[in-house]
Amino acid sequence: MKRINLALQGGGAHGAFTWGVLDRLLDEEDIEVAAITGTSAGALNGAAFKSGMVRNGRDGARDNLNQLWERMGAVGDMRLANWMQAIEPAQIAHAMEYSLPFSVGDAWSRIVSPYAYGPFYRNPLEPVVDQFNFAEICADQGPRLFVCATCVRSGKIRVFTGDEVSTNAILASACLPNLFQAVEIYDPKSGRKEAYWDGGYTGNPALYPLFNNDLPNDVVIVNINPLERDEVPKTPQQIQNRINEISFNSSLFRELRAISFVQRLLAEGKLNAGEMSRVLVHMIADDALMNSLSVATKTVPNPVVLHKLKEAGRAATHRFISDHKSKLGEASTVNLPEMFG
Repeated sequence: MKRINLALQGGGAHGAFTWGVLDRLLDEEDIEVAAITGTSAGALNGAAFKSGMVRNGRDGARDNLNQLWERMGAVGDMRLANWMQAIEPAQIAHAMEYSLPFSVGDAWSRIVSPYAYGPFYRNPLEPVVDQFNFAEICADQGPRLFVCATCVRSGKIRVFTGDEVSTNAILASACLPNLFQAVEIYDPKSGRKEAYWDGGYTGNPALYPLFNNDLPNDVVIVNINPLERDEVPKTPQQIQNRINEISFNSSLFRELRAISFVQRLLAEGKLNAGEMSRVLVHMIADDALMNSLSVATKTVPNPVVLHKLKEAGRAATHRFISDHKSKLGEASTVNLPEMFG
């Protein structure tokens, strides 16, 4: 049995790619997920996966993920979906990004605070998250789950785990401040209620919770924010989207750079072996696809795009398993020195 940890990035509706990754991993009977760290959509995917595993093993996890993404918009007007099936996600993304409703909504979110709605405000993700079974999510059985959010007051990351994981913790992890009101949760360390925003600002996702002796060496990162874009963004939407991608990847890059630095010191005999010396880093991604999409497909869950993202996630995971499964437990498949050289 090969045991791995999963690090699931946030990226709005593009988290459907991770749905496909997890769905394909569940086919591998000899791969066990020991722990999951997730932010935003990664936290939702992680919670659905763990709850299902606790209730009914791999079948339960697959059913939970399917239900999650149905609630997130994977089932819509089939008359619309049928003719859109033949359209590539990039074409749908382009059409959505420059549509009048999206342009109006995008402009509105930049000039109107989510606090302006008063008693009419409700986080649209709340009814989705409320349907989770938190007794299963917080259970000692199944993979360990870590959910990342950003404390507004201190700017520091908070990682929720065990019975700390709740509806509010997951909503906090996915709380984009220009769209949603900050989520308030009691913090025993500060002794007060703290306001939280999206975890992507400080950990997308945080890797350090996985550096424990009782967890496996392998960290498989599911990356849904492109690491690189060749073309310089020029439209306001493209510029804002790339700013978000860079900021949401920066915390992950910092942790990977630290791992690379420690491993270099170990290789040079300048440091004694410690926790981070055991970390074997892998990544599942499809940057070509993500480069073709946009902020529109992140914020507006389109049924066709969600299912195509799932298919892309399954395909990317199939390639990873075919190429690298034998290396799990043996070696990293991400060349960190090259990444930061």
